[in-house]
Amino acid sequence: MQPLRRVEGIVAPLDRADVDTDQIIPKQFLKRVERAGYGQFLFNDWRFHPDGSPRADFVLNQPGHAGAAILAAGRNFGCGSSREHAAWSIADYGFRVVIAPSFADIFQANCYQNGILPLALPEQEAAGVLARAIAHPGYALTVDLEACTVADAAGWRLGFEIDDFRRRCLLEGLDDIGLTLQYESEITRFETR
Repeated sequence: MQPLRRVEGIVAPLDRADVDTDQIIPKQFLKRVERAGYGQFLFNDWRFHPDGSPRADFVLNQPGHAGAAILAAGRNFGCGSSREHAAWSIADYGFRVVIAPSFADIFQANCYQNGILPLALPEQEAAGVLARAIAHPGYALTVDLEACTVADAAGWRLGFEIDDFRRRCLLEGLDDIGLTLQYESEITRFETR
């Protein structure tokens, strides 16, 4: 897993609440066990017409939000089923941070396991990020996980809190397997006793 320390990037505003995991990655694409290759299907039913052509009005198809590294959305992002593919598709598309007022618990845990920072901001602050990103395509933020701050070039700046363990794992690029492997020599020593 890639360490996440500081993300500077364009914000893609998804002005919707209660975005569920089937909207993030529709079930018909859950046919592989690899983590890669799901980004092309992210928000498939919102991004594309049934014939596969892009919907011009969807945020990820608009040039001002191309290459976005940060996704901003409404409350309760990632609700619905527990599919890890939702986090995989977000990471594979290129997002490193998702900003929302709140997240579904399992989706939030899946983000941490896949090197994505699910950054829960107070409702008013998250709405402000959404509004600025909608009004100004190309709007960018700097999310500094070491300093626990999020800021823009116009001077808006906000501190945030994150669980120390989750923060350390993201900073060091450790998922559960990576954490376990840190103790590999001790595990081997124990097993040979």
